[in-house]
Amino acid sequence: MKENALELAKSWSENTYFDENDRQQLKDLLGDYEQNEENITESFYQDLEFGTGGMRAVIGFGSNRMNKYNIRKATQAMCNIALKDNPTNPKACVSHDCRRFSVEFAREVASVYAANGIKCYIYNTLMPTPMLSYAVRYYEANCGVMLTASHNPKQYNGFKAYWSDGAQITPPEDQYIIDEYNNLKDWNLVKSGDFDELMKAGMISWIDEECIESFYQVTEDHTINPKMCKENGGKVHFIYTPLHGTGYIPCETISKRLGFTNFEIVQSQAEFDSEFSTLKTTPNPEDPEALELAVALMKEGNADVAYGTDPDGDRLGVVVNNKGIEHYLNGNQISILMIHYIFTQRKEAGTLPKNPLVIKSIVTSPMQKTIVESFGGTVLDTLTGFKWMAKLWRELEEAGTDYNFVFASEESFGYMPHNVVRDKDAVASIALMNEVTLYHKLNGKNLIEALDSIYEEYGYAQESLIALTFEGISGKEKINNIMSYFRKNFSSDIAENKICKFSDFKPLIEKDLFENTEKVIEMTSSNVLGFVFENGNQLFVRPSGTEPKIKFYTMVQVKEGDLKSKKLKAKQLIKDVESFIHQKIKEL
Repeated sequence: MKENALELAKSWSENTYFDENDRQQLKDLLGDYEQNEENITESFYQDLEFGTGGMRAVIGFGSNRMNKYNIRKATQAMCNIALKDNPTNPKACVSHDCRRFSVEFAREVASVYAANGIKCYIYNTLMPTPMLSYAVRYYEANCGVMLTASHNPKQYNGFKAYWSDGAQITPPEDQYIIDEYNNLKDWNLVKSGDFDELMKAGMISWIDEECIESFYQVTEDHTINPKMCKENGGKVHFIYTPLHGTGYIPCETISKRLGFTNFEIVQSQAEFDSEFSTLKTTPNPEDPEALELAVALMKEGNADVAYGTDPDGDRLGVVVNNKGIEHYLNGNQISILMIHYIFTQRKEAGTLPKNPLVIKSIVTSPMQKTIVESFGGTVLDTLTGFKWMAKLWRELEEAGTDYNFVFASEESFGYMPHNVVRDKDAVASIALMNEVTLYHKLNGKNLIEALDSIYEEYGYAQESLIALTFEGISGKEKINNIMSYFRKNFSSDIAENKICKFSDFKPLIEKDLFENTEKVIEMTSSNVLGFVFENGNQLFVRPSGTEPKIKFYTMVQVKEGDLKSKKLKAKQLIKDVESFIHQKIKEL
């Protein structure tokens, strides 16, 4: 592996396609190879993988790094497939977040599209992921790209690839593009040009204000009770941090348009900052540390709720002021509050459609099913990732089913409150969560009290996520070893929870261990394992598709006893499974 990396690094240092400054820096590193061996190996031991949704990596010069050359190559691969689909009037859309080189990478993408004869529409300032998804649909484009590494550390950037339905690429287009990308061995086959010249020629245009206004209008149109919001929105005090990213202007704009005038911004984190300099951790609203400043401001001003969105504005975190104590909601709890509000209010107003459908990922709480089915609705599961949810909905639309889309979500702080945007959408989610918070406050409850009311009615649910990071080549091997153990060597129980069903989503086989039967799982193959215990609780294991992590999801529901005893029992069940996982990782 090291020898191959060294050989590829030398070839890059001599290839005149790459800028002279980049090549000289690499030559300097090669000149002291012994000192720089690890850096060179990590940068060149493989070509940066174009996965099923795009690319994400550390920024740098190298075949395994995020740089303008790999960005161009990935865009060229998309162009080759888009032009086969629509050779006469192809269009594409581009947006970017606040990260290092995001502006430059976005212009590179637009220039490759334009040089290939694909008309490109690009935002003239940073805009969140949902607005890129919306623009693809608004312009009836063939494809689109969002330059972002979402909530990853500052040294990362990424390339999210979208297709004509406004969703991230899925089969078969993803594999077509991956094949094109892998077959592009000659850099001279990657077309590009000067951004400004291509704009003058009319091949690149700024996305217009009508598109942006239309996005806001669609979000407003999906408000459940606009009258309540307009008349009472100022009665709730919100604190919001965009964590230096793209959510700032859209989230503030939609909140105030709906009537939530007491919407206060954490000003020090409203500045677009690629270094995320006010943060001690990654810009991830799932991480309580990332929301420290928002929570401090919430407590200081006795506000009702603190929000945070990630740099590309597709994830939303919520912290509740529960009688002076901050309470961090997890993604499952946020979804439960949203779903319960939507179904109860729409049923009361007579606007709940026939055959209402909710879509969720397999690692998201089954409590959603309990709630939705009580209203006569259906919950369908997909693999993790909103591209799979959007794909499922598109297929149901095309098949002419009588389902009516209501909501989609996954536990990692992603929600899709309507189906016009075909990806997780923190802008629409913050609008909905404002409304949920207001409704419960008008009824004398904060969001914790509202959740407890739901648990009293439907049973208590608790979920746990363990995410373990193993970086580099050795980390990849470690993750493979862990997956191998849980795939092949597990016993008949985990932490004394007897396993009744085992699902391996790679060969797409579900085994009923009690009945000794097997059945095919109707999904796309993915490196995910699922365990269902005799008591109905579940454990899922999967490597992250975008980070060097392996994740363990434990989900329990307790329906017997009073709420206090249910919570204590659930906590112990979670603790037992987590202890087993940590001990097994140590052994491995």
